[in-house]
Amino acid sequence: MNILDKIIAYKKVEVAERKKVRSIKELEASPLFSSPNISLRKFLLDESKSGIIAEHKRKSPSKGIINDKFTVEEVVQGYQSAGASAVSVLTDTPSFGGSDEDLLRARKVLSIPILRKDFIVDEFQIVEARSIGANIILLIAACLTPKEIELLANFSKSLGMEVLLEVHNEAELIPNCFDSIDCVGVNNRNLKDFSVSVDLSRELATKIPNRYLKISESGIDSPETIVDLKKYGYKGFLIGENFMKTENPGGAMKEFVGRVESLKLKV
Repeated sequence: MNILDKIIAYKKVEVAERKKVRSIKELEASPLFSSPNISLRKFLLDESKSGIIAEHKRKSPSKGIINDKFTVEEVVQGYQSAGASAVSVLTDTPSFGGSDEDLLRARKVLSIPILRKDFIVDEFQIVEARSIGANIILLIAACLTPKEIELLANFSKSLGMEVLLEVHNEAELIPNCFDSIDCVGVNNRNLKDFSVSVDLSRELATKIPNRYLKISESGIDSPETIVDLKKYGYKGFLIGENFMKTENPGGAMKEFVGRVESLKLKV
């Protein structure tokens, strides 16, 4: 059993327990549940934004503690000021040290889209996501069947939310090209050995149907990489660890975006 299998196993138990604590009706009563959704697609297509989905990430299974010194508000406001197109907030606790409270706190200070970064295995989690102010959910092809992805994506759309499908290879992409998917994210991290290669995003670029916005995830640690991936049609770039491992995540992103803009002027 690999790390992902273990995460999904405990996630199913966790969701069952959460259902005992709060009902769907209670979640739907949240003021955020009925608030207008903020479109990731719209923000990624806005040329005045960076295209970066900046992530709040305290720790990971492979790296341990990355940065637990700053409040969620400090980090995400720094990202928004630096020109982030969206923010990703990890809400998984055991492996990533996140929580729903983190996303609620982020929502209070942000006006840009928020991705709930978690391991979605049940419709209940999508209702939760809507109730805490998330605008986009993540569906990971490596831990869901095509039928599950279709059902969960359709349910998300019924709540007015957008859907990011994450794939690691062509085999995960082909059977999951549903109309209810808004964006396809290519995770450059190998889930078996955690090695990272941005070449994967380049290889899959032509395989992703044009109706989806392309997002590259993991291993994006240089402005040159973003400029290059834009040539392959990528509109979004999910970056977390590269900023979070610094003493000032927002400041690191601001500097990074400035370097991207300088490179674009030279092209």
